[in-house]
Amino acid sequence: MPEIKVTPLGAGQDVGRSCILVSIGGKNIMLDCGMHMGYNDDRRFPDFSYIIQNGRLTDFLDCVIISHFHLDHCGALPYMSEMVGYDGPIYMTHPTKAICPILLEDFRKITVDKKGETNFFTSQMIKDCMKKVIPLNLHQTVQVDDELEIKAYYAGHVLGAAMVHIKVGSESVVYTGDYNMTPDRHLGAAWIDKCRPDILISESTYATTIRDSKRCRERDFLKKVHESIERGGKVLIPVFALGRAQELCILLETFWERMNLKAPIYFSTGLTEKANHYYKLFITWTNQKIRKTFVQRNMFEFKHIKAFDRSYADNPGPMVVFATPGMLHAGQSLQIFKKWAGNEKNMVIMPGYCVQGTIGHKILNGQRKLEMEGRATLDVKLQVEYMSFSAHADAKGIMQLIRMAEPRNMLLVHGEAVKMEFLKGKIEQEFSIDCYMPANGETASVTTNPSVPVDISLSLLKREMALGGPLPDPKKPRTMHGTLIMKENSLKLVSSEQALKELGLNEHQLRFTCRVQLQDTHSDSDTLHRIYTHLKSVLKGYTIQHLPDGTVMVESIVIKVSSSAEDSNTKVILLSWSYQDEDLGSFLSTLLKKGLPSGL
Repeated sequence: MPEIKVTPLGAGQDVGRSCILVSIGGKNIMLDCGMHMGYNDDRRFPDFSYIIQNGRLTDFLDCVIISHFHLDHCGALPYMSEMVGYDGPIYMTHPTKAICPILLEDFRKITVDKKGETNFFTSQMIKDCMKKVIPLNLHQTVQVDDELEIKAYYAGHVLGAAMVHIKVGSESVVYTGDYNMTPDRHLGAAWIDKCRPDILISESTYATTIRDSKRCRERDFLKKVHESIERGGKVLIPVFALGRAQELCILLETFWERMNLKAPIYFSTGLTEKANHYYKLFITWTNQKIRKTFVQRNMFEFKHIKAFDRSYADNPGPMVVFATPGMLHAGQSLQIFKKWAGNEKNMVIMPGYCVQGTIGHKILNGQRKLEMEGRATLDVKLQVEYMSFSAHADAKGIMQLIRMAEPRNMLLVHGEAVKMEFLKGKIEQEFSIDCYMPANGETASVTTNPSVPVDISLSLLKREMALGGPLPDPKKPRTMHGTLIMKENSLKLVSSEQALKELGLNEHQLRFTCRVQLQDTHSDSDTLHRIYTHLKSVLKGYTIQHLPDGTVMVESIVIKVSSSAEDSNTKVILLSWSYQDEDLGSFLSTLLKKGLPSGL
C-alpha cells in the first residue's frame, strides 16, 4: 500500500525551528525552514545532514514551502539555500516574500554586526535566496511539476500567513504553519475547504489552553494603560515589529479617539515603519472591517501614534511607547525599560511569550533586582503586567480546524510533548482518527487508500433511480451496475448499451450451458412436454413457451431433450441461458436433477 512519510527536522515536540519533511507519492517537500531563538550555536538551524547524505539538497527536494515570515519558520532559509546548497523552487505568499528579507537582514545585523558571530549568512546570500522564491496567491492551484500541486489558504496569525494543501495524485497533506481561528482587529480567521486530506499537520503551541474572551483581555489592557496615564505614569509595551504591534496600535488608536485622550503614543521606528508600509500595501490580506474602512481612511495611518525619538524617553508627563523587541533582550525596548524601571508610577505590559533567560522572562517571574552588563544592578519598581495577545490557535481552534478539513489522520508539531500528548488523546477520542506526534528526526508513516474518481453517466443514474433505489448519499456507499470505460485518462461508468455505442463495438451474447441426465422411458418429445408441464406448475409469473422447433423457453433459457446413444431410457437435457438469467438457470438445473414427478 502507498504511504506518506513525515519527518520533523525541527519543531518535533518542540516550539521553534520549524522544518518538516514530507514524502508523498515519490515527491519530497520541505515545509518551513526556521531557526531556534533559544540557541546561539549550530543547534539554531535544522539538522540537514539527515537529507544530505545522498548528495545535494536540490537532488533530494522537489520544493520548499514557507508558511509565514516569523524567523522560527524562515530564519534558516538563506543558510539552507546558499550555504548548504539548494537551487529548487521556494514558495511563499506575496507579503511573506516582501517582509521575510527585512527580518532576515535585521537578524543578521544583530547576530553578525553586533555579536560578531561567524558561520552565518551574508546580506548577499539573503538576496540570492529570495531570487529563488516563487510567490503564491491564495486559493490558486500551482503545479510544481506534472504530478505535484499546491494550494495556499488564509491562516490569520500574521500578515501573509498561509496554510498549504499539497496533492500528488489522490494523496494529499495539509500543513497549517501557525494559524489563528479567531479573527482579530487587523486579520481574519483561518479558513480551509473540506478537503479531507490523508494527513493534517497542525501546530500545537497552545495545545492545552482555552483562552478567555478576547474582549475581556482587551478591556483589561485598556483599563491598565488608562489608569497608568491618569496617574501621570509612562507605559512601555515591548513588541515584535509585526503582528501584535499592529493589533495593539489599532486598539489604542480607537480608545484614544473615543476617550479624547491627549497623552502621546509613540512607536519605535525602523522596522515598524516598514511593517506598517507593508500592511498598507497588502490591505487585501487584512480583515473585512479594515478593507471596508480603507476607502474612507487607512486604519494604519495612525492619528494619535507618532514615531518615537530616543530623547522622548526623558520627557516629563505620561506617554505610551511601543518598542522592539518583544522580550526585552536587547534594543530600544531594553534601553527605555532601564530608564523607567525605577519609578513605581510607570508600567511595562508584556503582550506575548518570553523565552527563558531574557529580561522579560525574569521580570514576569517576579525578579525585582536585575544584573545588567558591567555588573550594575537595576531596581525594578515599575508595575509589571502580562497579557497574552497571542495569534496561535488554542485547543478549541485546533478542534475547529479538524472539523473544517475532515482529515483521515492528524499529526502535531510546534508544541511541547506533554501538551501534545493531552491533545492527541482528545483528538483520537473525539474524531476516531489516528494522531501522530513524532520527535525531531523521527518518521511517522501513514498508509493511504488512494481513491479512484469515476464519472457516472446521467442516463445510468436515472435508470437506477427508476428502479426505486435510494437517493445518492456520499456517506452511504452503494453498488452501481454498468460498464467501466477509460477515455483520455479518466474513468466513466455507463450503461452497457452506451459503452457499445461510444466504443463502436457489437454486442456479443455470452451464454452458459449445462447438461442434466434423467431416467425416463417416454419418447424425447413426450419427455420435453412433461418438462414443460412441470415447469408451468412450479414457476408462476414466468413466461414459459413450448416452441414448434422442439425446445422449451423459460425467459432467455432454452431447454432441449435428446436420448443417450448408449441407453434410450437415459435422456440428456441441455440447458442454455444468458448471464442475466444466471440465478434462474441455476435453479432450473437443480430442479431437473431431482427428476420429474411420476404423475405427469
